[in-house]
Amino acid sequence: MRIVAGRHRGRPLSAPAGEQTRPTSALTRESVFNILTHGKFAADGDPLQGATVLDGFAGAGANGLEALSRGATHAVFMESQAAAITALRENLSALDEHANATVVHGDCLHPARASRPCEVVFLDPPYRQGMAPPALRALWSSGWIAANALVVVELMKTEDLSVPEEFAEIDTRKYGKAKVIFLRAPAG
Repeated sequence: MRIVAGRHRGRPLSAPAGEQTRPTSALTRESVFNILTHGKFAADGDPLQGATVLDGFAGAGANGLEALSRGATHAVFMESQAAAITALRENLSALDEHANATVVHGDCLHPARASRPCEVVFLDPPYRQGMAPPALRALWSSGWIAANALVVVELMKTEDLSVPEEFAEIDTRKYGKAKVIFLRAPAG
């Protein structure tokens, strides 16, 4: 696993041992970030530049670290698995990104109140467990998702997402075994 582009391009990332964490494939991550930085979401400017991002169900932090590499100013990593947090902290040290990161040892389904909202949110819950809709609701109600934030949800290709009515689905893409759904958060 490596950073795809930006100032950390090509740098390797640690991943926790075992099968509890499933990192987003490099192809999926590269495609998602290309859409964000060069596609229709970049029509009014790159949404990552200067943004605070949330990497929910962070695992080893590949999405948040990719966002930092590409111009986000701060990333919040929310993860509940100790092995994943250990790998995440190793990655933050290897990339010297501790000053630009907050690690929250917590659950996206029952998050603590946010200290600040995030303009771009990545959610990569375990496949086939139906966690995305309740996580979206919980993160929104606890202040983690900013008004009009761009939310990127990764699911298994065969999964459906019951989008909470507050959120607007704006695009869906499929890559290998993954489906990526782009949502817009409510205006406020």
